[in-house]
Amino acid sequence: MNAQKGFTLIELMIVVAIVGILAAVALPAYQNYTIRAQVTELMSLADGAKVPVTEVYQSSGALPASNTAANYTGATGKYTASVAVGTDGVVTATANETNANTAIQKKTITLTPAASATGTLVWTCGGTVDAQYRPTSCK
Repeated sequence: MNAQKGFTLIELMIVVAIVGILAAVALPAYQNYTIRAQVTELMSLADGAKVPVTEVYQSSGALPASNTAANYTGATGKYTASVAVGTDGVVTATANETNANTAIQKKTITLTPAASATGTLVWTCGGTVDAQYRPTSCK
């Protein structure tokens, strides 16, 4: 008795179909994950500018209007073109156009300070990066 061993063509086609469905679901999820990781870099570099803005506010009672006024040199990263302090102490992190995903290229994350009743700064997150890619602290 010679029994043949192996898979039939139908069984192989079913496996290929299942792998194809799994890949179709996994690829968009992975792309979303990588974009969110790149936006996280924007947020972390922007957070670094909050300290000099807060120091200027605590020492002078006014918000700085530029990097120079905040004594901040700016920051860049693999996906971040620049981080700058602007009018009223607003910190803007801009995604670069070479390494960042096309969904966020040239888009920004902004951190806007406002004085609270206790005299401390409260930061509000905004910007042009789509809300689906922002960290939960910035939605």
